[in-house]
Amino acid sequence: MKIERLNQDKIRIFLTFDDLLERGIQKEDMWREIPKVHELFSEMMDQAYSELGFDASGPLAVEVFALPAQGMVVIVTRGKVNGKSDDQLQEEENDEDVYEMEVTLEQSDIVLYAFKDIEDVISVSKQLKAAELIEDGRLYAYNGKYMLAFEPVGIELPRYHAIIALLAEYGEATSITTAVLEEYGKVIVPAKAVLEICTHF
Repeated sequence: MKIERLNQDKIRIFLTFDDLLERGIQKEDMWREIPKVHELFSEMMDQAYSELGFDASGPLAVEVFALPAQGMVVIVTRGKVNGKSDDQLQEEENDEDVYEMEVTLEQSDIVLYAFKDIEDVISVSKQLKAAELIEDGRLYAYNGKYMLAFEPVGIELPRYHAIIALLAEYGEATSITTAVLEEYGKVIVPAKAVLEICTHF
């Protein structure tokens, strides 16, 4: 579980599927109101407080993004829920331990891996092409790293797992969304990234 502060009132939590499995939670459970999910949320908020001093009292807006290979990104924003202010909610909310949450869930089909240098991108691209796994993808530069993004539409499971295994060998799964990359990153290869890289290197 990785937690980072986005601003004074917003944090991002990256949960791997291992984090969920350790707690006996399936991906689908995040969509359900069950005690295990509440326990996980309390644990996340405790960790956010101890690591970042993020106080999760009062109303919270929670966005959950499911990523196919990496796990889940949970964005927690402190502030208004359903247009009510802190004070209004404080009057309604006497129980300290209950989080006032507005949960939004989104599923992303994008596979996104970060690489420290271009050599790793070239190596993984050559392996992906040689194994005839995939030639698509987009390549971005963001925060001093290279990001390869794939949309695994119509890829059968064994091939999908082989692609993930290779990407994980050279890079690491990242909790950044493609929306962030489009806005703050730089597009290096907009399409057929694996093929383009293999052609030029």
